[in-house]
Amino acid sequence: MSSTSTNAILSRWDFIKEWLRETIKGDIVIWTVVAVLALCSMLVVYSATGTLAYMKGNGYPEFFLFKHGVFTVVGLVLIWFLHRVNYTYFAGVSRIALFFSIPLLLMLKIPGLGVTEGGATRWLDLGLGRFQPSDFARLALITNLAAMLAKRQNREYNNQIFFQMAIWIVAICSLLALSSFSTAILLGISCFFMLYVGLVPPKYLVYILVVICLAGSLGLMLGQRKDTVNGRIERFWTGNEYQARQGFVAIANGGTFGKGVGKSHQRNYLTQAYSDFAYSIIIEEYGLIGGVFVLILYLILLVRGVQNIQQTTRPFGGLLSVGLTLSIVLQAFINMCVNVGLFPVTGQPLPLLSMGGTSVIFTCIGLGIILSVSRGEVDESNL
Repeated sequence: MSSTSTNAILSRWDFIKEWLRETIKGDIVIWTVVAVLALCSMLVVYSATGTLAYMKGNGYPEFFLFKHGVFTVVGLVLIWFLHRVNYTYFAGVSRIALFFSIPLLLMLKIPGLGVTEGGATRWLDLGLGRFQPSDFARLALITNLAAMLAKRQNREYNNQIFFQMAIWIVAICSLLALSSFSTAILLGISCFFMLYVGLVPPKYLVYILVVICLAGSLGLMLGQRKDTVNGRIERFWTGNEYQARQGFVAIANGGTFGKGVGKSHQRNYLTQAYSDFAYSIIIEEYGLIGGVFVLILYLILLVRGVQNIQQTTRPFGGLLSVGLTLSIVLQAFINMCVNVGLFPVTGQPLPLLSMGGTSVIFTCIGLGIILSVSRGEVDESNL
C-alpha cells in the first residue's frame, strides 16, 4: 500500500473520530454498553420469535424482528437527542409528567381503553397503538423524586417534607400494583435507594419502607393480580411453574458454549421466549459464557450510572442518574434471577434485549437522561 493511500485512510479515520467526538457526548462506556445490548437484542429477538413469527407473522419470518428494530432505532435516536439536553430541564418537566401519570394509570380501568392480556390490564389503546402507562409513571416518579430530594440537601427534614415525597410514592406504587405488582415493587425499591443516597434521615427511611409495603399490599389486594401472585409463589416453591421449567431446560441445553446462533429448541415451548425468558434463550444459544457476558454488561451500566453522582456539580444530576440506573438494572437482575430459578415468575422483560414497544422506548429515554447527566452539565437552577 502506498504512503498516499495510507495517509488517505488515516485522514478519513481522523475525520470519523472527530465527528464521533462532536456528535456523541457523555460516558463512552455507557454508550458502548447500550450499543452492544441493542445489537444483541436483534439476534435474540430474531431467534426467540421464530415460532411466534410462524404463527402470527403473516408469513414473514422477519416480521417481529423488523418491528423490534424500528422501536430500537427510535429508542437510539431518543437517546442521542436527550443526551444533548441539559438534564436540569427534566426537573420541571417531571412534575407535569407526574400529574399526567395518575389519570393515565386510572384510564386503564375505562372499558375500551384498557387492554387486558394474560389477566392484566397494563396497556392503553389510544388508536395509534398500545401504550403502557407504567413505564411513563415510573420515569416521571423517579425524575421528580430526584428533584425533590435535591432541593432538600443540607436541610432539616420534617413530617411535611416527608409527606410530600411519600404521597407520590404511595399513589404511583399502589396504582401500579393494581395490574403489575412486580413493577410496583421494583419502583418502590428504586425509590427507597434514592432516598438512602439522598441522605434522608434513618427514621424517615423506616417510614417510607413501611409506606411502600402498605401501598403495594393495598394495590395487590384491590387489583387483578392477587391470585396470580399467590399462584406464582406457590408454584415457585413446589417447582410446578411450566415456563420456569422450560427455561431450566433451555439453560441446561446451553451448557458452557451454547448450541449456536438461531439453534434454540426451547423457543418452541416458552411462550414468552422473546420477553420474560429471553435470558434463557441467550444461555441456550450462547451458553454460560453468553449469560455471564450479558450480566457483566448490566453490572458495567450499574457502576457507570452510579458513578455519575461523583461527576455532577449538583445533587439533582447524581440522584437522577442513580434512580434511573437502578430502575433499569434492577429490572434486568430480577429477570435473570427468574430465569435461573432464584425468584418466582414476575413478567418483567429484560431491558433492551427483550422484544418490546413502549418498554424499549422508555428504557432508552432513561438511558438518554443518564448520558445527559454524564456530560457534566452545570446545574444552574441549584437543584
